Amino acid sequence: MKAIVQDRYGSPDVLEFRDVGEPAVGDDEVLVRVHAAAVNARDWHLMRGDPYAARLVLGLTRPKQRIRGTDFAGRVAAVGRGVTRLSPGDEVFGEAEGAFAEYVCASQDVVAAKPSGLSFEQAAALPLAGNTALMGLRDLGRVRAGQRVLVNGASGGVGTFAVQLAKAFGAEVTGVCSARNADLVRALGADRVVDYAREDFTRGAARYDVVFDLVGNRSLAELRRTLAPAGTLVLSGGGVSEGGSLFGPMGLIVKGRALSRFAGRRRLLVLTAEPKRENLEALAELVERGALSPVVDRAYPLAEAAEAIRYLEVEHARAKVVVTV
Repeated sequence: MKAIVQDRYGSPDVLEFRDVGEPAVGDDEVLVRVHAAAVNARDWHLMRGDPYAARLVLGLTRPKQRIRGTDFAGRVAAVGRGVTRLSPGDEVFGEAEGAFAEYVCASQDVVAAKPSGLSFEQAAALPLAGNTALMGLRDLGRVRAGQRVLVNGASGGVGTFAVQLAKAFGAEVTGVCSARNADLVRALGADRVVDYAREDFTRGAARYDVVFDLVGNRSLAELRRTLAPAGTLVLSGGGVSEGGSLFGPMGLIVKGRALSRFAGRRRLLVLTAEPKRENLEALAELVERGALSPVVDRAYPLAEAAEAIRYLEVEHARAKVVVTV
């Protein structure tokens, strides 16, 4: 099968489109014929091996997982002996390593039925970003009707889902983004949009019940200043950065964990999003009732996945970028 393979860390030039062996299906796995896969900031960090500290897990001199990509949507081609919930031919979406390929193997626990109203490209945009937004706002932020929520990084992959989810939960939403993305964020339901180039949201008078930081470029002191007396700050790392850092956004997250016990009435929480079928099904239900809609910025053919990541890296893409297979 064709796949996007990486044998060393570096720029998008290290990604190669070549033939590899088709993955074997385990007892509790499904083999999916990939129709589309989404590009995430995670792919950029894995490609670069950035921050450097992450290489202790990813592989010191080269990535352990050679095929890039995580989010996918497609049709089930085969199922393992222990799989009873899915059958060949089912349209599904999910999250698993090695999605930039013609086929991907995934545990049945991280695969769900594709919402009928979505294209494969739209469905591929959902898993990682949608799950991150859902866990950040529903599980950690505990967002409820009438609260004031700020999303820093509102036009990005996770941010576009976070704005919609916060509105679906009944919150008043402020989105922080660039001026060029303000109309998009408003269209997704934001009640107010802050252009970060013109206004520093950490120095304004507004206070929020939940602040969801998806950028990682502000200090904890600045972010905590925006919270209501019993507000919650949810940290979710950062997106594409300049690279070459030792800890990158991990530094802010580590500091957040250390300080969380001293936050008083305010809650300071660090999000670790894990793929779950139940969360995929919750996202699909929100899509089916019209409360959530993936936004796709651009689509590239699989052979041009390197260019898709380069676009994410250089152009600071809005919403989601996908590759089609």
